[in-house]
Amino acid sequence: MVVQPRSTSARQSARHFALPKTTSPFRARLGNLSIPTAVLLLTLLAGCAVGPDYARPQLDLPLAYKEAGPWKNATPGQIDSNQHWWEAFGDPVLNGLIVQANQANQNIRQAEAQYRQAQATAQLARASLWPTVGISAGPSRARTNSATTGSRLTDTYSAGLNASWEADVWGKLRRSAESGDASEQASAASLAAARLSIQATLAQDYLQLRVTDLQKDLYARTVAAYTRSLQLTQSQYQAGVTLRSDVAQAETQLRSAQAQLIDLDATRNQLEHAIAILTGQAPASFTLAPLPSRLTTEDADNSNPQQALTDIKLLQVALPEIPTGLPSSLLERRPDIANAERLAAAANANIGVARAAYFPSLTLNASGGYNSVAFGQLFDTPSRVWSLGATLAATLFDGGARSARNAQADAAFDASVAQYKQTVLGGLQEVEDNLSTLRVLDQENAVQAQAVSAAQLAQRLAMSQYRAGTATYLSVVTTQATALTNQRTAVQLLGRQLVASVALIKAVGGGWQAAPDKLPPQADAAAQATATQPR
Repeated sequence: MVVQPRSTSARQSARHFALPKTTSPFRARLGNLSIPTAVLLLTLLAGCAVGPDYARPQLDLPLAYKEAGPWKNATPGQIDSNQHWWEAFGDPVLNGLIVQANQANQNIRQAEAQYRQAQATAQLARASLWPTVGISAGPSRARTNSATTGSRLTDTYSAGLNASWEADVWGKLRRSAESGDASEQASAASLAAARLSIQATLAQDYLQLRVTDLQKDLYARTVAAYTRSLQLTQSQYQAGVTLRSDVAQAETQLRSAQAQLIDLDATRNQLEHAIAILTGQAPASFTLAPLPSRLTTEDADNSNPQQALTDIKLLQVALPEIPTGLPSSLLERRPDIANAERLAAAANANIGVARAAYFPSLTLNASGGYNSVAFGQLFDTPSRVWSLGATLAATLFDGGARSARNAQADAAFDASVAQYKQTVLGGLQEVEDNLSTLRVLDQENAVQAQAVSAAQLAQRLAMSQYRAGTATYLSVVTTQATALTNQRTAVQLLGRQLVASVALIKAVGGGWQAAPDKLPPQADAAAQATATQPR
């Protein structure tokens, strides 16, 4: 049904409002209403919005993590990718690299641009709630034919304002704005997730590079020790004390260690190139200085039983003390979970948009201005014109398109809820995996340190026996290889601990504390509680 008053000049006192003739008392009373009153009555319906109101999907979460450990208390907080969690490692070089990555990484810039795009899309959806106002002006020329005047050429000049507004009677526009706002928040969480991912990847690459430096230092000292062993066997061979095979064994062991030292350069170079890209630089223009070597004559014989532990200290990186909270706190801290939850909210709002298509839409129009056949008389009083109108339009048949869109929206919401729940479960798995890894590595590292000490003692004893002529050089070679293997394993365990600690920090959302006023209003009481784990 279309309700449209006709245009009239300002001199006319009668205003016609077209309504169908009826004897119904209700319609009779409606016909006596003024246009503003009728519009007001129609817009009162805008208080309702079709479609379900959103409620965050519920999950049956455990009260604590399966893995227990020496974790300190945690205060759940809102996701905040600006927390400087990497400073817990105590490495100023790492701190500077992550600052560069935050500023220059192209993936982060892409996510920032996508977030600005989502903001604009949300603003576009909110703009539909407001009237549209326009201005127009211009001349026109038309030829008319009449039986009395014949063919006639007429010039017309006009200028005026026009406005239109779609009354959000069924909440379609509000649901669209709600979906846009949720999508904007999801994009903000995606930006935080991208930034956290880049930070964590950079931290892991950097720590692995430093562990590679430790391995290179270990092999450099090993090469120096093997060189001394080769010189010893050569001297004894020339003196006729040992066989030529002892010299060959010593030289084989030396060349093998040298080859492995060279091979570590490939690993270090690849990690350095990856760090360059993460910080927004070309690999050719980026270099990371290696750790200072401690290769001295005193170290070269590998006689210190605590040599591997000293290597670990050389890294100058601390294993951070990582708190873990209740599993429910992940819902507030992990950006990927926040993204999935906001996408579910947007999908829920889209259900209301789809269902609103079953109801008619009401559009209000108004215009006013001047219209004259003579430009000089355009702004005279007789040239004033105005019009008011209301259009109520509804679709009677669309071949099932609305039903299909409604079913599509329902299915999209179900998919987003499943994705949200799967993301939460995946987050819990990541935390449990890394808690377990750190616990196991901590125990393994303690046993490995004992293995290093025992292997170095065996190496020293075998060398002393060889010098005394009571053992063959084969026993020396065997103990040296065992000592090197155990020392390298100890360094690799350190690297795995560092990588797992970064992965755990990422798994719990990149931070574990936030100011109380930053907590989201919809946070669960359980998620806001302080988690207590035995230290």
